[in-house]
This record gives sequence, structure tokens and C-alpha cells, in this order.
Amino acid sequence: MKTLDELKVIREKMQKEVNLRTHDEASSKYEKHVLVCGGTGCTSSNSAKIIEKLEQEFEQKNLKDKVQIVKTGCFGLCERGPIMIVYPEGSFYSRVNIDEIPRIVDEHLIGGNPVKEFLYEETVDGDNIKSLDDTSFYKKQHRVALRNCGVINPECIDEYIGRGGYEALGKVLTTMSQDDVIQTILDSGLRGRGGGGFPTGMKWKLAKNIVPDADMKYVCCNADEGDPGAFMDRSVLEGDPHVVLEAMSIAGYAIGAKQGYIYVRAEYPIAVERLNIAIKQAREAGMLGQNIFGTDFSFDIDLRLGAGAFVCGEETALMTSIEGNRGEPRPRPPFPAEKGLFQKPTILNNVETYANIPQIILNGAEWFASMGTEKSKGTKVFALGGKINNTGLVEVPMGTTLREVIEEIGGGIPNGKKFKAAQTGGPSGGCIPAEHMDIKIDYDNLISIGSMMGSGGLIVMDEDNCMVDIAKFFLEFTVDESCGKCTPCRIGTKRMYEMLDKITKGKGTLEDIDKLEELCYYIKANSLCGLGQTAPNPVLSTLKYFRHEYEAHVVDKKCPAGVCKDLLSFSIDKEKCIGCGMCARQCPANAISKTDYTAEGHKLPSLAIDTEKCVKCGACMAQCKFKAISKQ
Repeated sequence: MKTLDELKVIREKMQKEVNLRTHDEASSKYEKHVLVCGGTGCTSSNSAKIIEKLEQEFEQKNLKDKVQIVKTGCFGLCERGPIMIVYPEGSFYSRVNIDEIPRIVDEHLIGGNPVKEFLYEETVDGDNIKSLDDTSFYKKQHRVALRNCGVINPECIDEYIGRGGYEALGKVLTTMSQDDVIQTILDSGLRGRGGGGFPTGMKWKLAKNIVPDADMKYVCCNADEGDPGAFMDRSVLEGDPHVVLEAMSIAGYAIGAKQGYIYVRAEYPIAVERLNIAIKQAREAGMLGQNIFGTDFSFDIDLRLGAGAFVCGEETALMTSIEGNRGEPRPRPPFPAEKGLFQKPTILNNVETYANIPQIILNGAEWFASMGTEKSKGTKVFALGGKINNTGLVEVPMGTTLREVIEEIGGGIPNGKKFKAAQTGGPSGGCIPAEHMDIKIDYDNLISIGSMMGSGGLIVMDEDNCMVDIAKFFLEFTVDESCGKCTPCRIGTKRMYEMLDKITKGKGTLEDIDKLEELCYYIKANSLCGLGQTAPNPVLSTLKYFRHEYEAHVVDKKCPAGVCKDLLSFSIDKEKCIGCGMCARQCPANAISKTDYTAEGHKLPSLAIDTEKCVKCGACMAQCKFKAISKQ
């Protein structure tokens, strides 16, 4: 069992290593550290093979004692993966290819000269940027929840300790009462990062006080992240699993719980593996189990794997699933703070919420509250995806504008397209139009314009996106994921989807639009759980800001964005067509045939599209180099 003194020794030893990766002054036993992203995104791009190649090169060239290879979690700039960074200089290699490794080893790690053509380069204010920390992607970020991601080896507890890990737990157990901990979280202003934004300290206070003499209490972590395009929690678990274990232990002490459960998606194999490793290490080190730090506080954590049901992101459905039953929400009250898991007082927070806890304890409530806005304190992690140049994971102070996130951090919209909308909150959120691009992102501001923070998915759309089709996409997801327990959600969302499908096929009426809107408000008011109550949000927000697109589908029988296939037609401009036949060879339906047309008395070769055969896939238009094919 590690005491506080033993923890201090490990921290002082490991600080010399991990500080080298943060540009702090440090003396390491290694000359350099090579950090390679081992998160899901880079792993899918063969980062594991890159590590293997590095190890082979190190073995052949006797570098193992001079340079350390560190497999980290996500760096954030996923669009440039696989990513490799060499410290202490901070040289940032992006889209690394296995074939490039021998040259990087020879010229950089041995010769001391970074290989310029492999480095990520960006010009900011006239200066060439070659360090990850100095890129426009990172400049406006402030990493609290993600502070260790991309810095430490998530499979090494000593590296976590070297970054101050478990120091907050030691402080809590030896110098703070339960009420002190809860008051600190209350004073920080931390609100739940999983959706609704309920004050975290208030949730803990209720769980401690409502049934003070309960024989058992539980701490749960929602790591079931099911929103399309969301990967914030996954990245924290992959890059810094111990922070969740430490935070849950602190929460357990605060409310008087002895057992914790992490409910994690089975589709997150890397996160599950690293959590299992972290739990084993924490138990061996005495950070979980009996009499932690020699005190009378005992706490342990187990994993429960989710089967991919979106409804299990709702707290009571999640607890029902942990109990071994079908994941369905329960009516509230009673709330989980009174009767939660196994009918005992329970708190549930998501991964990102917990990731803030140790830093709040160590730095104080005022430090955290100094970031953000009046009612939304701290930072927020967003998974930035869709039509954006810098796809990835970002963490910014609350109150950062949507424009800053998209244009500066995200690098703007590809191919010179115009920004049209951003979807926040996934199927429970709404679309933010271009007119609100300068809105400060926080809980209340987003709700005021018909969206919500949600867990932090942020999907960017450009002028080529059809907003009716976007609403239909999210409704289709909700219909598939409804648990079916209550009629408004089970039947109502299905009827909404059918109306949207009818509209996108050009068969809708103006009356259908009115009925759709009326049904949205009914479902919001009468569904059993928060997921059903928020399911209409994508439809309501698109109706509010893009009603003209709905009306174009109904009145003009056209999709302004050219997305809805039933309202599309492709045609060939005979004056531009040279009759090469490339489009015909690409057509999967054999809908294009040769023809002739007469111009100035001469017969010229051309092609024509048989609209009856055309499946409207767009392959012909994509293939034509002469822009002779258009869609209407």
C-alpha cells in the first residue's frame, strides 16, 4: 500500500520524465521522448505499426537507453493522424508513414536535425509553426479535462502520479471533511458535462444528505457516449483513465459510498482495456480497495459493459442495465440520489465531469470558477467533426464563440464552402445557424437559441447540407434507439420520421409541416425520460431557422441543397460534353448512352441520361472533368 510519502517519492521521480514533454525544465534519464498517439483514431491509421517500427530501429541502432517511446492517448488534432511528437524540442510529425521512420530516426533522433518535409507546417502571423502547442488549433484551447491526454502513457500509473495524480485523493482523505469536498465542488460552479448541466456539487450534496444512514451508496460513471460524432469521453478514458478512478474515489468519500461502477461502451475496446489496466494498477498500489492511504476509507470500482443502447445514456436506464435488466428509464421521483442503483442512494456523472474533479481539489474552487461565464464555469471538450478542416478534439473555456471554434481552431470549412449550421448535443440537440455564429457557447446561451450543450459533439455543416435531411437523419437514429417504454417516444418519433421522409420525397404538404411541429411539442411534454423529451430538438431548430427549406421541398418540389434524391435530376450540357464516355463507364445503372446533337449544321458526339434508369448516385457528375453534368 502506498502512503502519501511513497506517493511523493514517485511523483518527484516521474516529474523529471513527464515534464520534459511539457516544455518545463526537467532532467530526464533520456535524451529525448518520442510520443506516438495510441488513441482509436491514430490506431486505425496504423500508429501501432509505427511504434513497432520505432522499436525495431531503436534495437538495431542502440537507442533504447537514450530515447524513450511513449504510447499516449489522443493529442486532439485527429485530422492529421497518425501523430508523433519528439521532445524536448516539440517537433510535430503528422500523417506519419511507416516508411518515414528510418529517416526520422537517423536524421532527427541520432543526427539532431528534424526532417522538415515530414513536419506539420502552418504559417501564423508570418511565422512557420512546427510545434503542436503553437498551432492555431491549440492556441485558444485550455486543457483541464484533457491535460494528460497526449502527454503520459495511460497504461503507467507512475506517469499519472508524476503529473500530480492521486494527490487530490490524498488531500481529500487527510485534510478535508465530506462537507468540505462537496462545498468545494459547489463553489467551483462545475456543472455536469453529460447533457443537462445539473450542478455537480448539488448532486453530491443530495446523495450525502437525503438518506444519511443508508447502509450502501454507489458512485457511477456514464462512459456510454452514444451521440453520433461524439468521442470526448472515449478519448479521456484512452488517454488518462486514472483521472476517472481518482475522481470517483473522491466522490465516494464525499457521499459515503464504498463501491463505484463505470458503465462503458463495449464498442470502445481500447478504453476498456486501459480501464482494466488502470483499475488493476490502482488496486495494487492501494489507491483502490481497503483503507486507502492508511485511512478508514475503503472504495473499489468495477466495469460494466454496455451493449450499445443509446437510451442507456439516461441515468436511470443506465442503472437498470447495471442491475442486469433491460435498459429502460424509470419514472422520477424518486431521483437516484434517494433511490438509484439497487434502490440505494447513487450519483452518476459522465467521464468529462469526473476529469475536472482532481484539478478543482488541487487548485481550488476559485481557480476553476475564474474560467468560463457567470453561469457556466470552466472549460468544455468538443468533438469537432463534419465539414471542418481540423477534425478533432478541442477543449475551450466556456464562453468561447462558435466562430472561434470553427474558423480559428477548426481551420474553417473545406473547399471554400460557406458555413451553414452546427449541430450540438447530438440527437438531443439542435442546429445553430450562421446568424448565431458569434454566440458564446455555454449552457444557457445554447438553450436560448433552441440547441443544447449535450455531451459535446459538434458537427459542422456547409451549404451542401440539406437541413430537412439532417433532421431526418437524427430522427431515424432516435427511432432506432427508442427503448419503447413510453408511447410518445415509441410512436411519436416514428410518426415524425414518416412525415420527414414524406417531405424529403416531395410528397409533403404545408399542413404536414404544421402537424410535424405540433407533434414535436407533444413529444417534448409527454415523454418519460430526457432522451424522449429532447428527441424533437433537431426538428424544431431546423424548422425555426430553415423553414424555407421545408417549404421548398413541399411547394417547389425541390431540395435547395441538392441532397434529397427523390427531388433530384441529373442532366448533361451538350455544349460542354465532348462525348468521352467516362461518365457512362462510371454509371452503375447503365443510365447514360451516346447520342448526337446538331450545332451550326454539324453533328457532334454527346451523351444523355435516361431519367427512368438513373439512381441519382452522382457518380457521373463526380467523374466529369468538363463540368458538363449538373443536378437540379
